[in-house]
Amino acid sequence: MRQLTVGKNDAGQRADKFLSKALVNLPSSLLYKFLRKKCIKLNGKKCEANTILKDGDIFSLYISDEFFPLKSIEENSKYQAAYLDLTPEKDIAYEDENILVLDKKSGITVHPGYDGEKMPKSGNDIYLIDLILGYLYKKKEYVPEEENSFCPALCNRLDRNTAGLIICAKNAEALRIMNQKIKDRELKKLYYCEVCGIFQKKEAVLSDFLYKDKETNRVYIFKTREEAKQKMEIKYDDDIKTVITKYTVKGEKNSSSLLLVDLITGRTHQIRAHLAYYGHPLIGDGKYGIIHSKRSADMRQALYSYSIEFSFSSDAGILSYLDGKKICGKPQEFMKKYNLKKY
Repeated sequence: MRQLTVGKNDAGQRADKFLSKALVNLPSSLLYKFLRKKCIKLNGKKCEANTILKDGDIFSLYISDEFFPLKSIEENSKYQAAYLDLTPEKDIAYEDENILVLDKKSGITVHPGYDGEKMPKSGNDIYLIDLILGYLYKKKEYVPEEENSFCPALCNRLDRNTAGLIICAKNAEALRIMNQKIKDRELKKLYYCEVCGIFQKKEAVLSDFLYKDKETNRVYIFKTREEAKQKMEIKYDDDIKTVITKYTVKGEKNSSSLLLVDLITGRTHQIRAHLAYYGHPLIGDGKYGIIHSKRSADMRQALYSYSIEFSFSSDAGILSYLDGKKICGKPQEFMKKYNLKKY
């Protein structure tokens, strides 16, 4: 018999959800069988799958050791190795006891299975989440052996070749609140990008329709919903999303423009595809811009998630202190060419 104690990061979730994450080697069919047959008890009594857990609850598990995950030295070594690639002074824009805001470099994937480009992976790939876990492990703020189901997690995403600010929640309560605030659009994120061409309107709000082709991981912009349905042979209106992008020209130089962009909607590849639709593709963007035969392999698209501002309209619990706070990154090389006095 083994015991699992529910900690503060595990509290508030259903018993079956907790167990499925804590016992990753246990098939779901067996999990529910063990619950029915009282092979898994909660506080000495039969446990129902939908029981909401509290801090300090104790599971007694009368099951084989093979179903328990191995939190090994190898896992910890990975975090230690990953930490070497992260420099706090350069890569962290903000940190407190609940969240960390990392200034992601272009060319790194945020986590396995997400790169925004479906680029090939190698077995030696280092992901952004590995860097963060390594950093927190080194500070002893994340100890895998002391956690049953929780792991620090990213709250927002950026494509592999997009640089900028990404929020990581250090505990379960911060993760729950931050995810809800992002869903409710109580965070404002601004981007800088360099695009081809000079704009007639120096400030505008672009409103159109977007369709994402999941097979090619590419999006298409259309002026009307009907045009999208006709050209892409789309059957369902739900596959066509409204896309709204606000831009302000901050500088012009040699037939290119520096823009400050506010995403009113947040769609896949929105800035890249929307601006390209209007004839202003991002500098260095080979997917929605012009692919040059002499384009260097390490050339990145000139797009940077520059700032995050918290503007809460509802209770934010332990994150209430962030209301009104604005976090900014550092001007990138493509931004510096325009010699702005204020970003």
